Amino acid sequence: MATGTGKAFDVNLFKRLLRYTNPYKWTFYFVAVSAILLSVFAVLRPYLLQITIDDSILPQDNENLVYYISLMLIALLLEVIFQFLFIYFANWLGQEVIRDLRVNLFEHMLRFKMKYFDKSAVGRLVTRAVSDIETIASIFSEGLFVIASDLLKMLVVLVFMFYNSWQLTLLVLLVLPFILYATRVFQKKMKIAFEDVRNQVANLNTFVQERITGMKIVQLFTREKVEYENFKEINQKHKKGWVKTVWYNSIFFPIAEMSTSITIGLIVWYGGLRVVDNDALSLGIIIMFIELAQMLFRPLRQIADKFNTLQMGMVAANRVFAILDTESSIKDEGKLEIDNLNGAIEFQDVRFGYEEAEEVLKGVSFKANAGETIAIVGSTGAGKTTVINLLNRFYEINSGKILVDGMDIRDITLKTLRAEIAVVLQNVFLFADTILNNITLHNPNVTEDDVIRAAKEIGIHEFIVSLPNGYHYNVKERGVMLSSGQRQLISFLRAYVSNPSILILDEATSSVDSYSEQLIQDATDKITEGRTSIVIAHRLATIKKANKIMVMDAGKIVEMGTHKELLKVKGGFYKNLYEVQFMAEESV
Repeated sequence: MATGTGKAFDVNLFKRLLRYTNPYKWTFYFVAVSAILLSVFAVLRPYLLQITIDDSILPQDNENLVYYISLMLIALLLEVIFQFLFIYFANWLGQEVIRDLRVNLFEHMLRFKMKYFDKSAVGRLVTRAVSDIETIASIFSEGLFVIASDLLKMLVVLVFMFYNSWQLTLLVLLVLPFILYATRVFQKKMKIAFEDVRNQVANLNTFVQERITGMKIVQLFTREKVEYENFKEINQKHKKGWVKTVWYNSIFFPIAEMSTSITIGLIVWYGGLRVVDNDALSLGIIIMFIELAQMLFRPLRQIADKFNTLQMGMVAANRVFAILDTESSIKDEGKLEIDNLNGAIEFQDVRFGYEEAEEVLKGVSFKANAGETIAIVGSTGAGKTTVINLLNRFYEINSGKILVDGMDIRDITLKTLRAEIAVVLQNVFLFADTILNNITLHNPNVTEDDVIRAAKEIGIHEFIVSLPNGYHYNVKERGVMLSSGQRQLISFLRAYVSNPSILILDEATSSVDSYSEQLIQDATDKITEGRTSIVIAHRLATIKKANKIMVMDAGKIVEMGTHKELLKVKGGFYKNLYEVQFMAEESV
């Protein structure tokens, strides 16, 4: 389903979208029936007007006049009622469809590999999940049914016109091909223009989202003027995209209006001559044809406008389905559901690269016995964080095996595996919610009493209750109301209440204050007790307590042993790292 081709309508894409209406088929049918009735009522009003003129006004028959006016009022009332029902249920159907589609999209994105999010702009994904899906709703509320109703109305009008006067109908049809051609060209141009608009909207959302998120960096490095100029340029491209659609509208609608006026002039000219010549043509029929001609051309103009709406919705649907068609999830083909793992970990010649041509891990092999604490040290880019990402199956390994309790992690269900592993990251992410909900993540199996008991066990209860509203304190977006050390303590408690078999600490104490560090050290001692732990650390105190230290460099394990054993290796990587980084810390 390629975009940008200028193809006016993608039938396969449309059929796929219509499948989302299957649960609401009775509403769909009702809207369709309403569209049919509206087309009948549309013809009925001009017909009653013609009879009123010819049979009541010209003969001056007051009794018939009241009768026909009453019929016109009844027809108008019925038309208003069905117009209301048509609009309401068409919009209702659209909202039901996009609700289901948005749920499907979000559920699909929840299963994506981390690699997908590494390469996808957050603002663009937000655009797909919010504004693009909202645009799809207009297919049903303003596009599909309105177009169908208008086309049916035009067909009924044409048949009725031929029935009453084929000569006047031919006059109307003289101008119709020109309008149809102009409409077709207009639709193709607008399809391309709207694709450009959606691209520019996504670019604008991405830019704004990134700059607002990184506003501290922008201001720290005094990049306000540069980013302001960049924003002006992106905003200008966005404006140009919309101006192009305005240009096409400015050309098409005056042409359509002029064509309608020419058609009415032809009807009045030819019909007037026939009336003057005392032909069978009546004044009522001429007025009726003027009404019918306007009813024929007005839907054409509206169809062009509604087709724009339909095309915008189709472009948006194409983008949303492109994400739904993306196969980027970790294959969850494991059958084993294990509770309370012992926590023994083994990497067997594991090779992996975020990009296929560039390996990050180059044949990594090690064992961690159940209950052991392994510290991983090494320079930036050595592959430390990659090890824990692979253990959680955020990425698929290129070759080798990763075993937990002797079982290949690919044989264990993802839900079971990740439920047994808790991770505390250096950069803690907190949601704009209460401390309690950030700890439990709305897990119904973890009560507030459980959280309070766990907080007391690891020594951070006093810190939490000192905050306004305690456990119900709202930390706002990304936890900005807390310091980095406080956020870290919350993440430790989040890990602890999940009662994991395997604990991973990724540089969890590298950038906190001394007070928070002491609390974190105490919490670390408590939550690592009796469970397998992998610690990526820059602090000597944490490393020295490990049962073994794994030294990594350039994607390989270059040394393995205890702190004392590694210091005895002459010219060793760890000994050098200790002398450069840790010796001053130890002396303090």
